[in-house]
Formats: sequence, C-alpha cells, structure tokens
Amino acid sequence: MLKSNIFISVAAVFLAIETQIQLGMRPQWHPYLFIIFFATLFEYNLHRFVTVITNKEALNSDKHSWVKQHLLLFYALVAASVIGFVISLFFAKKGVLITLAPIALITVFYSMPVYKVKKNIFRLREIHFLKIFLIAFVWSTITVLLPVIQSENSFNTNHIVLILTERFLFIFAITIPFDIRDMEIDRQSGLKTIPLLIGETRAYRLSNILLGIFFVICLFHYITHNSYSLLYPLVISAASTFLFLNVKAIGKIPDYHFGILDGTMLLQGLLVYLFWYMG
Repeated sequence: MLKSNIFISVAAVFLAIETQIQLGMRPQWHPYLFIIFFATLFEYNLHRFVTVITNKEALNSDKHSWVKQHLLLFYALVAASVIGFVISLFFAKKGVLITLAPIALITVFYSMPVYKVKKNIFRLREIHFLKIFLIAFVWSTITVLLPVIQSENSFNTNHIVLILTERFLFIFAITIPFDIRDMEIDRQSGLKTIPLLIGETRAYRLSNILLGIFFVICLFHYITHNSYSLLYPLVISAASTFLFLNVKAIGKIPDYHFGILDGTMLLQGLLVYLFWYMG
C-alpha cells in the first residue's frame, strides 16, 4: 500500500476533509475527493512510469524495486488512476474543474518531460530549488481550494489565507527530509536543493522552524476564532510531527519517509475528523 502510493492518496483525501471541517462544513463525499485521490495516485506513479518508459535500466535500482517486482500491478494502478480521474471529472462542478486545470498542468509537467535535448529529459522538478515549493503549493491549493470552490459559500478571506498558509508550511516542513534523503542523488545530477545549499543540519533546523511557525499560526488562528476543536488536533499533529522529525530512532525505521512522514498528513486529517466527530 505504501509503495503503490495508495496510502498517500488517502492522506490527500483526508486533508481535503480536514479543510471541510475547518470551513465549518459537515464532512461529505464530493466528486472532487475522488479527483484528489486518483490525481494523487496518478501523479505519484507518473514519475515512476516516465522513468520505466524512458530508462528501463532504472528498474534494477533499489528505488524502483517494487515496480520491477509488481510491474503488472503498477501498470494496472496507473490505468485505474487515469480512468478513475476521468470519470470523476464528469461529476465535478465547473468551478472545481476551472480551479483544477492550471494546478493539474503544473502537476503533470512536474514529472512529465517539458522538452528533450539529446538524451536529457527536462522536467519542472529539475529547476533548481523549485521542486519543494511546487510540492507544497500543489498540495495546499488542491486540498484547500477545491473544498472552498465546491461549497459555493462565502468565506472570510483571511480565514482561507490562514488555512492555505498552515497547509503550505506543514507540507513544506515534512518534505524537506525527502530532499535530505536525496542529497547524494541530487548532487550527482547537478540539481540544487535547499539541503545541498545550507547543509543537512540546517535543513532539519529549517524544517523545525517551519513547523514552529505552523504551530504559532494555528494558535493565533483558532484561539482568535475560539475553535478549540480544531486547535487541539492541530497542536497534537505539530507535536507528533516534531517528534518524527527529530527522534533519530524513528528516522531509522524502514519506510520512514513514505510511511511516517507521509503519514503525518493522514494523521492530521484523522485527528481533525476525530475531534469534530467527538464534538
């Protein structure tokens, strides 16, 4: 489930459900939740798919060992994500589709070749320092703006901006360790990233600072709105994520990145839902 990217696709859905609750709505299933699920599943497998098609030797690496061992299942997942995404589009509101279109283009070109020069394929993810910003931007806009557009209600602009900021900071904070993990690969490929610029120690420090800012904004945001049923789960989320980032023993757990760090998004969504349900 982790290696197939179904796990992170479920996490994306629960972040959108979290937004519904933050907006004061009752959690409900809408077509855009299926769009988010299948789009996430497609995008996270798209990079693998492009690699398999353009460089079959990559299948022999540890990074793509799961794909090599489950090649038919992998192709089935890619096909299912495309079919599911297209079907979901027919049931979505026009406003959702208009909002989704530019973000979807950015997401696709993040993994798909923009152009090819000789044997080198260029993708948006290969622009220096841009990768992590794109990831945080796409995740925050998709999981926040689609629920806003779907509802067709009028919301306080500052409230929406704060939710977007919180989501962006949280995603950015938990994505930095992925760039730290890939430092050697990025160094060999000539891609400049934040950890390569400031070093591993400072990169972890930056991740903690961003998480701290997320925590402070949540305090201000939800105490001001007297929304303690939202504040408590987000505080628990920030505290647990801080532990996951800084306890070295946890960092040595197999599938730390895809299981635990990606799992912090699912945990946050589940916590918000649980506190709403109990309230």
